[in-house]
Amino acid sequence: MENNNKTTLKEFILAGLSEMPNLNSFLIFAFMLIYIVTVLGNVSIILAYKHSPNLHKPMYFLLANFSFLEICYISDTCPKLLSSSLTDHKSISFYGCVSQMYFGLLFAGTEFYILASMAYDRYSAICRPLLYNIIMNKVSCIRLVGGSWVIGALNAVIHTSLTFTLPFCGSNKINHYYCDIPPLLKLACVDTKTNEISVFLISGCVIIGSFIFTMISYINIISAILKIKSSTGRKKAFSTCTSHLMAVFVLYGSIFSVYFKPKSKYEIEQDRVVSVLYTVVAPLLNPFIYSIRNNEMKSALQKLLQAMQKKC
Repeated sequence: MENNNKTTLKEFILAGLSEMPNLNSFLIFAFMLIYIVTVLGNVSIILAYKHSPNLHKPMYFLLANFSFLEICYISDTCPKLLSSSLTDHKSISFYGCVSQMYFGLLFAGTEFYILASMAYDRYSAICRPLLYNIIMNKVSCIRLVGGSWVIGALNAVIHTSLTFTLPFCGSNKINHYYCDIPPLLKLACVDTKTNEISVFLISGCVIIGSFIFTMISYINIISAILKIKSSTGRKKAFSTCTSHLMAVFVLYGSIFSVYFKPKSKYEIEQDRVVSVLYTVVAPLLNPFIYSIRNNEMKSALQKLLQAMQKKC
C-alpha cells in the first residue's frame, strides 16, 4: 500500500506566501524586486573580485564563492514562488519537489562551512599574521571550498532520501512556499520519529559543527583583539570581522528556530516567515553587509561601475 501511494503521487500543491489576495500581490512585487537586487548585488561582488587584482586574496575568494552560493540558494525558491504566484498554478511535480529540497539543502549546508572557512580566514589573519600566507594559500582555499561542497552534498542526499522514502497518502498540499523537511513530514502518513531524529542529529552535526568552529575562531579573534594596546588598532582589526559576524547571526538564528524543534511544535505561519529570513533576506543582505563596511570592496565596485558606464 505504501509503495502504491508513493508511486501514484505525481505532484504537491504549494500554499505560497499568504492566503490573502491583497497581501499576496504586494508580496509578489516585493519578492520580485528582492530577487533582482539579490542576484545583481551578488553578481557585482563576483565580478568585482574577478576584475580587481587587489581583491585577489583568500578573504575575497571565499566571499566570491559565498556570493555564488547566495545566488544559487535564492534561485532555488524564488523563481518557482513567483511563477506559481503569478499564474495561480501552485503545483510542483514530485521530482521537482525532490530537486528543490536537494539543492536547497546542498546550498544551505555548503554555506555554513563557507562561513566557517571565512571565520578561519579572519582567525589566521588576526591571530597568526606571520603565517597567514602559508596557512591560507591557494590550495588551502580550494580545499576549504571543496570540502564545504562535499559536506553540503552529503547532508542533502541523506535528508532528501529519508524524506522522500516516506509514504504520502493523505493531502498533497504543502503548507509552505517551497519544499522543505518540516512541512513535508506533516504530510507523511507514518510515524516520522526517525526522520525527526535524523534532522536533529545530522543537521546538528552540520549546522552546530560549523557554528562551533566559527565561534571558536571568533573567541580567539576577540581575545587577540583585546590584547592590542592601540584603540585604533583594535577598531581596525574588529572592523574586518563585523560584516561576517552579521551574516553569521542572521543565517544561524533563523535556521535554529526552524529545524531544531519537534514536528509537533511546527507552526505554519511563524516558520514560513522565519524561513524567508534565510532563503530570501540573508542572500539580499550579503552584498550590502560586505560592501558598505569594506573600503576595498567599495572601491572595486565603484571601478567596476565606472568601467561598465564607459562601455555603455
